[in-house]
Amino acid sequence: MKLVRWLLGSIILFFNFVFTPRSKKRAPEVQQQLDQQTAQFKLYQFKACPFCVKVRRAIKREGLKIETRDAKSNEQYRQELLEQGGKVKVPCLRIEQNGQVTWLYESNDIIAYINKVAA
Repeated sequence: MKLVRWLLGSIILFFNFVFTPRSKKRAPEVQQQLDQQTAQFKLYQFKACPFCVKVRRAIKREGLKIETRDAKSNEQYRQELLEQGGKVKVPCLRIEQNGQVTWLYESNDIIAYINKVAA
């Protein structure tokens, strides 16, 4: 089963690399404002998870700079996700705004939120 997961993960990552979306072009001041707004966002993910790839592609398409944290290979990020987010489930977007922290799960919800922020 591990071999199958590894093989499928490798295929997903290969096609993601080959067909990487282009980022939106914005005026520098607009892009800078978006970068400031998303500076405290963190995406907890597994590198080869298809739902995580879907979210990363949406982030790339919108041209956002959001830190990714691999919760599979980094035990510290996994613990943060469990203790602060409540469960080890990816993708998970940690949104910190005005001192408030929100943990957003589900790829479609994350993408909808990202699209709203970038609009």
